[in-house]
Amino acid sequence: MAAKTIISRPIYGTLSPQPGKHHLFVADAEGALAIIDMAGKAPPGFFDGAEIDFIPGPEGKHIAALEALRPAQLHIAPSFASLLPRLKQTLTNAHMGLRLYLAGTEGLIGQAMQVALEAGMDHTSIQTEHRGSLARRMQCVHCKGITENVTTQPALCAHCGLLLLVRDHYSRRLAAFQGVCINAEDRSEIPPMEEAFP
Repeated sequence: MAAKTIISRPIYGTLSPQPGKHHLFVADAEGALAIIDMAGKAPPGFFDGAEIDFIPGPEGKHIAALEALRPAQLHIAPSFASLLPRLKQTLTNAHMGLRLYLAGTEGLIGQAMQVALEAGMDHTSIQTEHRGSLARRMQCVHCKGITENVTTQPALCAHCGLLLLVRDHYSRRLAAFQGVCINAEDRSEIPPMEEAFP
């Protein structure tokens, strides 16, 4: 976990069942395990009014385990971009009292949180749990491009090609960490890339 002095970093908890009739889960990859763990604490019939939107990743793991929870709806999506229209529509049509549970990577949690807040959802109705990869979603402060799944330090901007120091500063507005040119004064200085966010 990041140092406590980095106040922009989000703080994640552990999913727990909340009272309500409507429950929306959004998860990717290992985030499914957070939902499965929470199901062990949920009262009978909890998933009868639940919708799970899940991005399994290339391996397609955990789908059968989520199906076994018998949610009212289980939607499988190949990426967050493909899930986005459905998520926006669900939140637009949501009734008062919807509970939102976000689990998985920081990229997924941040982007889904952004959509929920834009839809007018109160942050107290949203729970988050980080599971899986520490890969970061990074914004280049120079070209403003977003690079997904950054695991190295420094990292290349996928848009302008600059070598960026991935800072611990997190922009909630952009749901991304900030990357700043690491060799702005001398482009011939190229520090080695190391795996920093596995």
